[in-house]
Amino acid sequence: MPRIALFPGSFDPFTTGHLDIVRRGLGLFDEVIIALGTNSAKQRYLPAEQMQTLIAGLFVDEPRVAVQLYQGLTAEFARATGARYLLRGLRTSPDFEYEKPIAYGNQHVFPELETVFLLTSPTLGAISSTIIRDLHRFGADVSAFVPFELPARVG
Repeated sequence: MPRIALFPGSFDPFTTGHLDIVRRGLGLFDEVIIALGTNSAKQRYLPAEQMQTLIAGLFVDEPRVAVQLYQGLTAEFARATGARYLLRGLRTSPDFEYEKPIAYGNQHVFPELETVFLLTSPTLGAISSTIIRDLHRFGADVSAFVPFELPARVG
């Protein structure tokens, strides 16, 4: 049975930190599915379909990575894709405190689902998608933080 990990998030935008987690995850799992979800508490900065295309372009030569859009419960999507692991990156201890109850909730829905936390590489942990969005929105260069060129400012 292949070890399939789901790496869920809004990825708005996908950062070099996210890229690092996927690459490191490939050392642990047979397949990694990058799952772009809809967070009902957030309004997207960049369209999910556009982000899916940009992310997929990063992995065009890596058949063990897929990029999929989904709605609904992450645990249900994991079950539907055959993923038995959730891959999550942690930058700070508050990230862990945020992620822990989500992991418990996911396991309640899908008991066979294990959440695997990877610490963000030290050089990549200081920036977040929120900060990148704010910098980009006001015209700052964000090329050091994203692995592709972002589209023109959204607004």
